[in-house]
Amino acid sequence: MEQGVDILKSLIPVFTLIIGSALTYFYGVKSKRTEAALKYKEEQYSKLIVKLQGFVGENANPATQREFLAELYKAWLYSSDEVIEAINNLIALLKEHKGKTPDLKQGHKVVGSIVIAMRKDLYGKTKLGYDSFQYTDVIG
Repeated sequence: MEQGVDILKSLIPVFTLIIGSALTYFYGVKSKRTEAALKYKEEQYSKLIVKLQGFVGENANPATQREFLAELYKAWLYSSDEVIEAINNLIALLKEHKGKTPDLKQGHKVVGSIVIAMRKDLYGKTKLGYDSFQYTDVIG
């Protein structure tokens, strides 16, 4: 009986090593997946933000708007609910104005809300509000 206890005591470090290695591997793989997903999402959001300039101010133009809408369909796969809702608010504003450029202040509010929703999705929270994000029109 004592011999069985000795064998069990000698196997405990082996089991501990195996379990520890398995947990380390599992959390390492999970961490890399999370990091890769976040990087992908950040790249996609940056594309959307650039295309948002097609909706506001002097830079508003149908070509950029169409490019944004093409990217938007893909955004349904990776965006948070808050981002999708903010984008839906932009779409509703455009429908309300029947293709004409909406009021500049209203447009900036909706676009800023989209960017803030993206920041929250990427970083968890932000102290900034929609008015912190500003496009600068390039006239030339």
